[in-house]
Amino acid sequence: MLNQVIDRYKNVVVQIATPYSTGTGFYLARYDLIITNEHVVRGNKHVVIGGAGFEKQLARVLFLDEKYDLAFLSPPGEHEMPDVSLAEEEAVREGDQVLAVGHPFGLKYTATQGIISNTLHQQDDIRYIQHDAALNPGNSGGPLINYQGEILGVNTFIIRDGNSIGFSLPHQYLLDTLKGFSRGNNAEGARCASCSNIVFEYESELNYCPHCGSKLVLPGGQEDYEPIGVKKTIEDLLTELGYEVDLSRRGPNQWEVHRGSAQIRISYHEQTGLIIGDAILVQLPRKEIQPIYTFLLRENFSLTGLTFSIKGRDIILSLLIYDRYLNIETGKQLFERLFEKADTYDNVLVEKFGAYWKSEENA
Repeated sequence: MLNQVIDRYKNVVVQIATPYSTGTGFYLARYDLIITNEHVVRGNKHVVIGGAGFEKQLARVLFLDEKYDLAFLSPPGEHEMPDVSLAEEEAVREGDQVLAVGHPFGLKYTATQGIISNTLHQQDDIRYIQHDAALNPGNSGGPLINYQGEILGVNTFIIRDGNSIGFSLPHQYLLDTLKGFSRGNNAEGARCASCSNIVFEYESELNYCPHCGSKLVLPGGQEDYEPIGVKKTIEDLLTELGYEVDLSRRGPNQWEVHRGSAQIRISYHEQTGLIIGDAILVQLPRKEIQPIYTFLLRENFSLTGLTFSIKGRDIILSLLIYDRYLNIETGKQLFERLFEKADTYDNVLVEKFGAYWKSEENA
């Protein structure tokens, strides 16, 4: 039963990425919305979403609620996400076993077990469910579920160095917010932080609350992200290489693209000035590894500007360049060479040396 619940939610949880953060969301078929935390999508009109049942794409932010840290996103046009339900009103008790599930970018789907330790934790006049199901980086906005597969709450925050002390917004707050948002007939909206009323774009003039006059942050009123400096150079060269840069963003100073079967992750470390392109190719075979090690060492000796390494069982081809040497033309040449070699080497490693495609190894 528990394994069935975990497997079902693999197709419900959604990966979310912006230029500022990464997180998790989940789909509610009854409302045809993706649910997540407001702090995950803050400052963005659109975010990147990915999931097991649909292609990676942009989703529109429809609703922002800073008070309860909730946000609603438009779902993909075509998907295979199944229906899941919220729990009954009085379904949460101390001592109950729970699951926290998530699927942040860069990490595999995770499901961690825990126990509810407090159903009445108060913070800023809001009640939270306290539990010890471990929350991984990027799991914010994912669902907390019981062993029957019902959603108990939205995973919202943890206590740093708190030994797996996590807090989830109870589903009652989510249900009340969904009912309030449904009045707007899919219009963009936000909860006023001052008077707590839900306000829709057609009710607000110049982004002010019509009830109390406080300033509102509506989804459509947020400014589009504009990179500057080295980040702009990286995005410009990716654009010139034919990639849709909006879909490549993976959080602060992180990008991800694909060339053929190779997955390439680009990161910019501002403190050191180092730009790293890691092409994650394939995984080491389970036996007869010596020939592949010999091949990689020989290639490292002959390659210029690129380096093979192994992390765990992943074989990675890397490019390193300092930001002071980066411009559009040199960057295009260097990254195009990385992409081209990555798309070539992964086939060689599989066909000649018995390495595994990552999808095969994870199956």
